[in-house]
Amino acid sequence: MLKKAACALALITCASVGHAKELTNRLGVGVKSHETLDLPELAIVYNPTNEIAITGGLGIDTKKDESKFAANVGVRRIVFKEDNMNFYMGGTFGLVNWETAGDKESGIELDAVFGGEFFLPGLDSLGFTFEGGAGVLSTDNVRFRTIADSPLRAGIIFYF
Repeated sequence: MLKKAACALALITCASVGHAKELTNRLGVGVKSHETLDLPELAIVYNPTNEIAITGGLGIDTKKDESKFAANVGVRRIVFKEDNMNFYMGGTFGLVNWETAGDKESGIELDAVFGGEFFLPGLDSLGFTFEGGAGVLSTDNVRFRTIADSPLRAGIIFYF
């Protein structure tokens, strides 16, 4: 019994103290997918504080008679931190345009999201994101929808 207690005490005292991923004043660039248009986007994330992040994305496809365009900005607030993951809530605003068989549609998009950005041990500057939430897309008609993006679609970001 004394050996078990000594082992437990050794594990507790030698275990490293966990800290949330520190991203303050770091700029991240990477890729993500625009869910509504299924369009790859270049992404940017900047963290002016340890709780707030400003995001942006831009996607363009000029395929004849099937063009797509999306530009968006957003804000995230980190509400829960773990050693290698930050859980956030936020919102995005975007402009969208797409063409199907020569018919073009344009509109705005407003999303309320929650998600997480996780970091693999040893890859402290590479973040993988997943997101969910709800949104509204306003074109000729108003469309309400749910959002769900897996880590490979929601974003892979490298932080400088």
